Amino acid sequence: MNNRIDRRFQALAGKRRSALIPFLTAGDPDPGWTVDIMHSLVAAGADVLELGVPFSDPAADGPVIQAASERAISKGVSLSLVLKMVSEFREQDQDTPVVLMGYLNPIERYGHAEFARAAQAAGVDGILLVDCPPEEMAHLGGELDEYGLYPICLVAPTTTAERMKKIASQARGYIYYVSFKGITGANRLESTSLDKPMAELRAVCDLPLAVGFGIKGPESAAAVADVADGVVIGSALIEQLAGAGSQAEACSLASDFLAPIREAMDNSRL
Repeated sequence: MNNRIDRRFQALAGKRRSALIPFLTAGDPDPGWTVDIMHSLVAAGADVLELGVPFSDPAADGPVIQAASERAISKGVSLSLVLKMVSEFREQDQDTPVVLMGYLNPIERYGHAEFARAAQAAGVDGILLVDCPPEEMAHLGGELDEYGLYPICLVAPTTTAERMKKIASQARGYIYYVSFKGITGANRLESTSLDKPMAELRAVCDLPLAVGFGIKGPESAAAVADVADGVVIGSALIEQLAGAGSQAEACSLASDFLAPIREAMDNSRL
């Protein structure tokens, strides 16, 4: 099946561009601002949007994103509301892929089939579940496939070659490579350390490869764009948005943060 994620990466490959994939916690800093922030990120150069579903007990998120989730939850943001946000975003943007990123528990409570149906109707393109390994994905994959939703799978530095093959066989859209052992927002990324894992992944997988964790700004994003098909940046963006006092300020902060990253990534390919 060819969904928005496929189309976007195919278009970028034709232009020799790497995808810029910002992560935004749905509902933070304010639930009423999220959709406009999403549009501002697209206008500033985002190619794919990862929209975080707030969750109370994260396993991979660092303190910045965890605090954003706690703020969103305190304001009543649920999985149902996140889907409504995507649906509202689709009223003006039918092209930009949206990937929901989060944890399995809210989907378990929603119901696999019910969630897949609602997500497809809202305009979601992919699902990235941090705590859903290939063994568990077998219980959810059928429903996702039925409604054309792509499972975006994670690969880490500790993933063995054999397991990479298993993950690659289930993944759709793109592979998310976690750049180091740790949590989001840490500052330890060295782009030279990506050469070997990128080569290993390309040997067993023909999907685009996106790299996340530890990417802070234009310089690190450009370095990653030289070796990967996509660059995911989250905690640094969330930090910028945390101090916004109004919707207009939040949108401006999002745009001002992302635009120079897009420029640096594009210049790295010249």
